[in-house]
Amino acid sequence: MRILVTGAAGFLGRYIVEQGRARGCALRAFARREHPWMRDLGVEVVLGDVRDRQQVMRACAGCDAVIHTAAIASIGGRWETFYDVNVRGTEHVIDGCRQHGVPKLVFTSSPSVTFAGVDQNGIDESAPYPTKWLAHYPRSKAMAEELALKANSSQLATCALRPHLIWGPRDGHLIPRLIDRARRGMLRQVGDGKNLVDSIYVENAAEAHLLAMDRLTYDSPVAGKAYFLSQGEPVNCWAWINEILALAELPPVKKRISLRAAYTAGAVLETAYWLLGRTDEPRMTRFLAAQLATSHYFDLSRARSDLGYAPKVSMAQGMRRLGEWIKSGTATQVGQVPRT
Repeated sequence: MRILVTGAAGFLGRYIVEQGRARGCALRAFARREHPWMRDLGVEVVLGDVRDRQQVMRACAGCDAVIHTAAIASIGGRWETFYDVNVRGTEHVIDGCRQHGVPKLVFTSSPSVTFAGVDQNGIDESAPYPTKWLAHYPRSKAMAEELALKANSSQLATCALRPHLIWGPRDGHLIPRLIDRARRGMLRQVGDGKNLVDSIYVENAAEAHLLAMDRLTYDSPVAGKAYFLSQGEPVNCWAWINEILALAELPPVKKRISLRAAYTAGAVLETAYWLLGRTDEPRMTRFLAAQLATSHYFDLSRARSDLGYAPKVSMAQGMRRLGEWIKSGTATQVGQVPRT
């Protein structure tokens, strides 16, 4: 089976490629540049950008399935960029599948497509998209998810997966930025610190994509559906953050700020960045403030029944692996990210 993975060089994409190769599948990586590990794994590489329709068309040719993970994931930047990559890029992937007769498309979405800035306590996939968006990322991902699910047909079976807070070794975003800000004394607890959140260890997220690919056929229960994915073990958000900081031998977060103050600061910074034409990420945004102060965890019943999903790596096991990665030689790079 030949599987195309878009965004193969990304955090999640690489794990999907590695697990697919371990299964014996023929993998084609679609990425903007080639990486040595791809050749080492015997992966076919097609260079390109999802914004270029012809490059995507070429990548889809001869494939039996596409797993579309490529996206811009940020809390800063211009709407046009999010739309071009996340929405138009998904349109190009759908067109490529249709043109070349690819029968399966697994789309990587996000639980944030249902986030309206308030608590989400054990919600399931019946939760609607919000009427007001707090950031460009969730809005663009909701539009792309809707395109992917509406494309489901007897010729192209589609589904959308919504992994929440992907973490683990080789993370280049969430964990490094958290540690970097803690080292610079820039972390503040937002809200009362009682909110519960779901997350998912990266290997579990990758396996879920392959499970979805296996089960996805035009006449299966999976076709045309979205699925929340997580560890199924909600944790206290700030206790978990402090546990991660402890792995990096950093003290827990002690300073606090109310949700209202953080939300207001985020609104001011967003406006200032827009006026200045800045496309980097503000230190705080309305979306980030709400995410850090509210509960958001999910009912995994649909994923368990339709996909056969059950996280193989537990929260405790994942944290041990994360700690080993942070303390390894690679850990010297943790926190060395561009300052916002």
